[in-house]
Amino acid sequence: MEKTKVVSIVGPTASGKTEMSIAVAKKFNGEVISADSMQIYKEMNIATAKPDKKEMQGIAHHLIDFIEPEKEYSVAQFVKDAKEKIKDIANRGKLPVIAGGTGLYVNSLLNNIQFNEYGVDYKLRERLLQKGDEELLEKLKSVDFPTYEKLSPERNHKRIVRALEIYYQTGKPKSVIDKESLSIESPYDAIKIGLTARDREYIYDRINIRVDLMVEKGILNEAKYLLGKKLSSTASKAIGYKEFIPYFNGEKTLEECKEILKRETRRYAKRQLTWFRRDKEINWLEIDKLSPEELIERALDIIKKGL
Repeated sequence: MEKTKVVSIVGPTASGKTEMSIAVAKKFNGEVISADSMQIYKEMNIATAKPDKKEMQGIAHHLIDFIEPEKEYSVAQFVKDAKEKIKDIANRGKLPVIAGGTGLYVNSLLNNIQFNEYGVDYKLRERLLQKGDEELLEKLKSVDFPTYEKLSPERNHKRIVRALEIYYQTGKPKSVIDKESLSIESPYDAIKIGLTARDREYIYDRINIRVDLMVEKGILNEAKYLLGKKLSSTASKAIGYKEFIPYFNGEKTLEECKEILKRETRRYAKRQLTWFRRDKEINWLEIDKLSPEELIERALDIIKKGL
């Protein structure tokens, strides 16, 4: 099977993925596909560090700013949409550049994870939701022990119910379906660039500066507006809005809420690094040891060799 060449640029928040992806796209006649689970949403601009037209420098960006924040959007939908964009970009003789920090999106796309979209049996779901975790886990243990082992410690009611839904609808354990989804070879030959820092405090300092700039740009108005909407379950998880609720309620000062946001963003960056470190195919570049020009030069060299 002839595979499609793609470039993937990953790393924690505030590591410079946007700038790097644009530089790569400019050099290799590419277009950027965002792999950020929050930049997909309209109106969520400042908190998500969504690039504006000026920052895009004329490079086409896809899967960004196209979903209303009230609407749900799943990783399965992302993979479907991203595959269509990759095909279109490659067919036009351009290089698809996937850039973003949502590890589940990137991994599912590049590893060709198969998602079976099952319709919802609402009567079945209602019956399961009324049962307690212990009863549900006992049933899951008897029909799908590997999934039971994963879900038992975290007691995630929604995920337990979903695993049983899949079993009752398909007759197959979720663990078997997941294993089958990994058996199909990826259609992509991905050159992977990762941005990190030898000293993690360097990234944390960048995060702190970014949060201060977000406040200057008007994140409070954005947060107040979006918190007044009925956000989807995905959009409501965005970092940058709920952290200001205590300020709006008069319970904390703005400085205190800014510190909370900085802390939560640092924690998120740590989780991102942990996720991406598992991928041994990533070529890591240290942003605290190289100048911006050197970083781009190194990345371009790696990509050139892989194309």
